[in-house]
Amino acid sequence: MAAPIPVTQRVEVTFVGAPPARQVERAPGVSDVEVEGLVLRCTVYGSFQPFLEALRGHEVISLRSIQAGE
Repeated sequence: MAAPIPVTQRVEVTFVGAPPARQVERAPGVSDVEVEGLVLRCTVYGSFQPFLEALRGHEVISLRSIQAGE
């Protein structure tokens, strides 16, 4: 039986203050981090847990995620 293919998501997060770009860049499975004002966009491959840990302690207004390639 083949292992499941990890899902790749394109994520957009809007923060109350400055986005934690450096923390997110260091999270395993995260790439293509872009910041525009209070908005951070990135690609998350596989588990969302490291990405969510990087956001811990930062107030988020919204978080949107779509499967990459849609």
